[in-house]
Amino acid sequence: MQPLLEIKDLVIQFQHHDEISTAVNKISFNVDKGKITAVVGESGSGKSLTALSLLQLLPQEAKVSGNIFLNDNTHTIDLNVINTKEITSIRGNKIAMIFQEPMTSLNPLIKCGNQVAEALLKHKKISKTQAREKTIQLFKEVELPDPELIYNRYPHQISGGQKQRVMIAMAISCNPSLLVADEPTTALDVRVQKSIMNLLKKLQIQYQMSVLLITHDLGLVADVADEIIVLYKGDIVEKGIAKEIIAHPENNYTKALLSCRPNSNSKGNKLPMLSDFIPSEKVIINDLKTHGKLMSKENNTSPVLSIQSLKIYFPSAHNFWGKSTAFHKAIDDISFDVFKQETVGLVGESGCGKTTLGRAILKLIKPTEGKILIKGLDINQKQKIRIGKELQIVFQDPYGSLNPRLTIGDAITEPMNVHQLFRNQKERKENSMELMKQVSLNPDHYNRYPHQFSGGQRQRICIARALASSPSILVFDESVSALDVSVQAQVLNLINELKAAHQFTSLFISHDLSVVHYISDRIMVMKSGKIIEQGSADDVFLNPKNEYTQQLIEAIPGRKEMG
Repeated sequence: MQPLLEIKDLVIQFQHHDEISTAVNKISFNVDKGKITAVVGESGSGKSLTALSLLQLLPQEAKVSGNIFLNDNTHTIDLNVINTKEITSIRGNKIAMIFQEPMTSLNPLIKCGNQVAEALLKHKKISKTQAREKTIQLFKEVELPDPELIYNRYPHQISGGQKQRVMIAMAISCNPSLLVADEPTTALDVRVQKSIMNLLKKLQIQYQMSVLLITHDLGLVADVADEIIVLYKGDIVEKGIAKEIIAHPENNYTKALLSCRPNSNSKGNKLPMLSDFIPSEKVIINDLKTHGKLMSKENNTSPVLSIQSLKIYFPSAHNFWGKSTAFHKAIDDISFDVFKQETVGLVGESGCGKTTLGRAILKLIKPTEGKILIKGLDINQKQKIRIGKELQIVFQDPYGSLNPRLTIGDAITEPMNVHQLFRNQKERKENSMELMKQVSLNPDHYNRYPHQFSGGQRQRICIARALASSPSILVFDESVSALDVSVQAQVLNLINELKAAHQFTSLFISHDLSVVHYISDRIMVMKSGKIIEQGSADDVFLNPKNEYTQQLIEAIPGRKEMG
């Protein structure tokens, strides 16, 4: 049978001054009719560029050669050579695309229903009334609650998972032959991620579509894909039947992608890294010899961080005079202690209250009731406690966390200047360079700017900056969720090593239970502002008691196929 899509000798290059860089290097593969084909690779592998080339969505400076044949029912079209008018008639009609971030993909000024109806009116000869009826039917098919209500809502009024369902409804509205899903679940919670992938699989069968799934998550591939193409630095290193390659990978890069993910057997061991499989990928090795040791509260007497009967309520309704008549209980009467050198994992989905809790600990939100104590001192009382020195945070986004106008040396030195640590600027610089070594960065790069580093390197800079004031407590707020799997392994190993060397206490906030299980001594599971389960990391992860926790673990991508 003739494949729906044939990519032959595709090359994508960019020219910067006199230099030409090749992002995709003469790759060839097919997408069969009615199949899900996954293109897997990390940032910089060329997978998203390959997807964008199908619809001529690459930037103007990109030079594309090779053939991209779409075998329609009647004839074959080379998508690489057709004109603007022809490719416009194909976009959203024969080939539709779902992008990674639904918030930036939807127009914030247009109601959700109108955006889907617009696609129907553009490609189908139907009336506005028919387009509305079809849109509401599509909203039902993508399992949106109360489709008529969501039709009239703006994107900011619905959740991330619902926004992605609107995007899927728009993508399938014209019954395309090929659906390109570019990292469609990366920004979503694990249970929402599972429901979106189940929905895509169901719609693919229902509409007999072909799907090109672009992802860096081999767990997703294990769950849904028929075929797999593994990209590494613009080259295809392995391709074939997904289940066979995941069970018996031949290429070292594929083996690395599979091995770097934390699993139930990883705890207490150093995670494999890309450099363990590909020698050319060696990173600077820091001189910390010890791996993180598990702590327990029995070893400690008094908590470093204590949360006592904490409540944080936000007004959700007001009467005529502006008085609050109803409240959203973001944090609903929770209490827990974190002891010295302990790492406590806080797990929950979007809206559970974990970020609100993190902000309250950082004194960015004032509690409605209750206390937050650091070393026995209430942070909301007028006591002499230097919160900025005692407590630091590492955020999810290493790109937005650093000032682009400051060199990384200045960024790391800044907390020392603020808290007047060390005797002079020379000693501060020496200490900053020592921290750079400890987080596997080259001290010679002290005067470089953030844009000159990769995402993983930037996150290490953020960790070094957080350590600069020698804090008692470090809060990691989704600090590895935006990173590729091999970079994530490097950062998790680094955190474990630094825990042993600096003996800090940490609160690790995440929605990824496999990561939290690996890094934490204890785990607390949050839902609707309450802690619904807590215990040792092994107890919660391997023997969950609460049904919600069981659902979170069950939803981990590739858990059954990959262990």
